[in-house]
Amino acid sequence: MNRSLLLAGGALAALAAVLLRMAAGPPGLGWTLAAWALFAAALWLVRRVPERRLCTLVVAGGIVLAATGLAAPPSSSTDSFRYAWDGRVQAAGISPYDHPPADPALERLRDDWLFPSTCGAPALWSLPGGGCTRINRPAEPTIYPPVAQGYFLLVHWLSPEGSRHKALQVGGWVMAVLTLAALCRFAGARRAAYWAWCPAVPIEAVNNAHVDMLGVLLVVAAFAAVRAGHARGALLGAAVAAKLLPATALPGALSGVLARGVAWRRVLVTVVPAVLVVTLSYVPYVLASGAAVLGYLPGYVKEERYDGAGHGNRYAVLRLLLPDSWAPYAAVALLLLVVLLVLRHGDADRPWQGALLVSGSLLLLFTPGYSWYALLVVALTALDGRVEWLGVALAAAVAYTAGPTAPGSLGTPFYAAAALAVLVGWAVRRSRPVEVRP
Repeated sequence: MNRSLLLAGGALAALAAVLLRMAAGPPGLGWTLAAWALFAAALWLVRRVPERRLCTLVVAGGIVLAATGLAAPPSSSTDSFRYAWDGRVQAAGISPYDHPPADPALERLRDDWLFPSTCGAPALWSLPGGGCTRINRPAEPTIYPPVAQGYFLLVHWLSPEGSRHKALQVGGWVMAVLTLAALCRFAGARRAAYWAWCPAVPIEAVNNAHVDMLGVLLVVAAFAAVRAGHARGALLGAAVAAKLLPATALPGALSGVLARGVAWRRVLVTVVPAVLVVTLSYVPYVLASGAAVLGYLPGYVKEERYDGAGHGNRYAVLRLLLPDSWAPYAAVALLLLVVLLVLRHGDADRPWQGALLVSGSLLLLFTPGYSWYALLVVALTALDGRVEWLGVALAAAVAYTAGPTAPGSLGTPFYAAAALAVLVGWAVRRSRPVEVRP
């Protein structure tokens, strides 16, 4: 056992070195695959190590690996620059939904960090009136919902002068460690290792500081820290108002409500608080900005080709089996079928299992090109223990690194392999004899 722990520690040390290189950016496909191979090796090496002896390595390894994301500026995403801008705009008493960053009305809020005077550096966006910015899509309003906006404002208030991106990265690191602590306490060290050592955490939650981490923390708190009831619904509502994608966890919270008629009490104590939190979080922004609170969301759906399958790499797995024009409708129909399956046959005592099924299925059916979308799947995998779902996060990482819109992206075969792994895992578990408890 000591030898296994030493070898796993060596694999994690090598993983830390690779992650430091990835944080220095750009990550590169080879480095991404190397990081995931070392992650898999570490999990394999500790498969027979007793839980009590594994805890220290999981916690210490998770804290250190997450900290590697702090070593350099964001390596492969410019989203955190928008977060910093939205926080600054709100601190000036302006709704972030009212003006895009390029609007001359906000020129007084610009500085040399977000709006550099020299435009020759990479990863800069041109402004319509001349000049450039680090903020992506500067002519478009913000896309982020109100709880995320509250987080951006809080980080702005707490940030020392000149901290730039670092405060958002530290916020991501704190939330990643809090998630690790909750997973260790609730699911045990072995399952927590799926989160603690996963390369997506230091790169996407910390280095790129994606606000998805806030939604993940709220979902994990909803399932691991509170019992079913109003508090769980409220936390899930806050998660949805942080990044929308955690809405896929709501069916999990309602697992089995259709098993014998409709369990109305469970529906009400979960859905009503969730809807109330989302509604109340939007109220101040709706009063300030009206319908503009939708921001860039409609434009984003079109930009990412979710409104059709004729171009891009959306619905990639389904398009291997169906005509392109059928794929969007098949994706929606299959996702609704999965939701119905969870509501009818899901285990009310293991709501994270249904949440994982819906969240993971969404990624497999719609095949997004952004790896940070899979952070929620990684956390839910740690809660549930079905390791095959980690393949979805690997596929998302490959899709993003190889180019989310590149023709013939490697993301397609990796997503297809991930879907196959999930189906094989399901078949293997169904074939096992059911334990009969006395």
